Amino acid sequence: MAQTDNKKFFENLSGAGKAIAVLTSGGDAQGMNAAVRAVVRMGIYVGAKVYFVHEGYQGMVDGGDNIKEATWESVSSMLQMGGTVIGSARCKDFRMHEGRLKAAHNLVQRGITNLCVIGGDGSLTGANLFRKEWSGLLAELVQQGLIDEEASQKYSALHIVGMVGSIDNDFCGTDMTIGTDSALHRIIEVVDAIMTTAQSHQRTFVLEVMGRHCGYLALVSALACGADWVLIPEMPPEDGWEEKMCQKLSALVVQRLGFDTRVTILGHVQRGGTPSAFDRILASRMGVEAVLALLETTANTPACVVSLCGNQSVRLPLMECVQMTQQVQKAMDEKRFEEAVQLRGRSFENNLKTYKLLAHRKPESELPNSNFNVAVLNVGAPAAGMNAAVRSAVRVGISEGHKMFAVSDGFEGFYKGQIKEIKWADVGGWTGQGGSLLGTKRTLPAKHIDKIAEQMQKYNINALLVIGGFEAFLGIMELLAARATFEELCVPMVMVPATVSNNVPGSDLSIGADTALNAITFTCDRIKQSASGTKHRVFIIETMGGYCGYLASVGGLAAGADAAYIFEEPFDIRELQSNVEHLTEKMKTSIQRGLVLRNENSNENYTTDFIYQLYSEEGKGVFDCRKNVLGHMQQGGAPSPFDRNFGTKIAAKAMQWISKKLNESYRKGMKDNSYAFHVVMKQTFLKLRVDLPDFNFISYITPLKHSVPIKLQAWIILMPWKIDHFH
Repeated sequence: MAQTDNKKFFENLSGAGKAIAVLTSGGDAQGMNAAVRAVVRMGIYVGAKVYFVHEGYQGMVDGGDNIKEATWESVSSMLQMGGTVIGSARCKDFRMHEGRLKAAHNLVQRGITNLCVIGGDGSLTGANLFRKEWSGLLAELVQQGLIDEEASQKYSALHIVGMVGSIDNDFCGTDMTIGTDSALHRIIEVVDAIMTTAQSHQRTFVLEVMGRHCGYLALVSALACGADWVLIPEMPPEDGWEEKMCQKLSALVVQRLGFDTRVTILGHVQRGGTPSAFDRILASRMGVEAVLALLETTANTPACVVSLCGNQSVRLPLMECVQMTQQVQKAMDEKRFEEAVQLRGRSFENNLKTYKLLAHRKPESELPNSNFNVAVLNVGAPAAGMNAAVRSAVRVGISEGHKMFAVSDGFEGFYKGQIKEIKWADVGGWTGQGGSLLGTKRTLPAKHIDKIAEQMQKYNINALLVIGGFEAFLGIMELLAARATFEELCVPMVMVPATVSNNVPGSDLSIGADTALNAITFTCDRIKQSASGTKHRVFIIETMGGYCGYLASVGGLAAGADAAYIFEEPFDIRELQSNVEHLTEKMKTSIQRGLVLRNENSNENYTTDFIYQLYSEEGKGVFDCRKNVLGHMQQGGAPSPFDRNFGTKIAAKAMQWISKKLNESYRKGMKDNSYAFHVVMKQTFLKLRVDLPDFNFISYITPLKHSVPIKLQAWIILMPWKIDHFH
């Protein structure tokens, strides 16, 4: 949205008189362009000059037209492009002292003393060496008469900030590297396609994915598609693994068992294509943080790398992260695999534990017998990833020795008795399916509490796992309120947040939100492509979300929108008029198109039709308008890799908590309701953290009128990078 007072967000930070160069080096990764775009626009926003360095370090060594000043418009339409528009090359010259001397000369000639490098650990290590040698290189240039002493003094310090662009996710210090999520999208698209032909011919497929010496892509892909077996460097197969695999799959290779087997090597398809919404947001946030780091650095500040820890962009010492990354490889070379897994980080470790928990079923004789019955149900609107969560909960529950029951059609099916036992094999293949295979409805339980209690007694239900959105939250509150009347309800209850609206109190992210966000982003890409042909056209897009602006605001950031109207940020007619004026000026540039997103309930009077008519009237003669209501396409489709993985891990955590509480209650010899109203809470963009706050507290801070928490959620921190500054 436009800022009528033109007040900048970073009053104390000015880039006036500074020059920043941005380059991409090493292998390309989807999302690199989004990072370049963010660096350029943030740099220009704070008043600095920003330069492209084409073809990586080779372009820096060669100079000339390889180093060009960037403009605001030069990065337009970059966001949705894969690879790197400014090129990347592996440079032997830069490894030599003479090459770095040439590079230093080319930078000094343009007054560049701030360098933003997007690449892997090798590229970032090279940048740090360049920084250390900088003063010596300038001294040589003075001695050779290529620069004068004044220039040497003026540009005496080189500042370096790195961002990791690699699909392998093999860099320590960051939860996710730029390009990893998009690579997972490519892998899962292929796996989903292969699954159909594999089932048709009853074939076994062996897939090879990228990742070099890091098993992240293979491991998370295996989790996301429900693979029967995974081979990764951090967990090499034990002796006799072939026999175990044969027992698991009943097919290993044609020679061993005579089954029809095919091998597919995905190759560079994993590095290509359009970046996912996640990678666009990640890269944009990192790019902004990189510029802020360069503005705040001093001559004594060590080189840093911008990383993501939880939902925060953080700066970490570059060489410490590089050294830790090298320690992982050293540990694997020395066959210290458990240490290597720990060095990879908590996220990798959690993924591996969850995979081991779900992939291999123990024989019946080895399973514990808990004598507990646990019911699983979906409540509210369907969300992609619900089925992955149900599969995970069922299989973990069975592994814990519980008898699992599936409830069809939410609380409505519960009171009608639509309950049946669900086995391990019943949820096979559920991970990649969209919607809700159990069935889900918005019906709340209050009017049928007595019948629900009766069904719980009939099936001896000892715990409830409710997967859903705000209705699921309200439903558990109603069950909680009825405990004084119905003893059957005094059992552990866990809610797993699953809704495209991402409006569940206490949770930073819900299952299904990432899939919906990708649907919005890719639809906006197509709409922008349409507008690029017709010119002078503005599109008004309405998104779902109820009163929560997550999809509109974060979708606007990922799609490169000009404005996003949301309920959390009230707007008036003056702001609408200001945005029209902004678009009118934009049509005078080479970017002759506009994109505006509106959350469906952002304002009861300024509806999508009203905004469309206002823009059409005020823009008459300058641009014309089109509107598009995306509707339920945001709820449909196969879940994204993120939602599959998220749903799998968070449901597994929920079931483990249920088991713990059931065992505690059993030891006490009584029903214990003191721990019976909790919610799986924190998925802070990247890092899974499960908190279990008391429902009484969460309900106290939640207004029920608009189905949004009083406390602003984590995604609101993205709003300072106002969309109109990133159109």
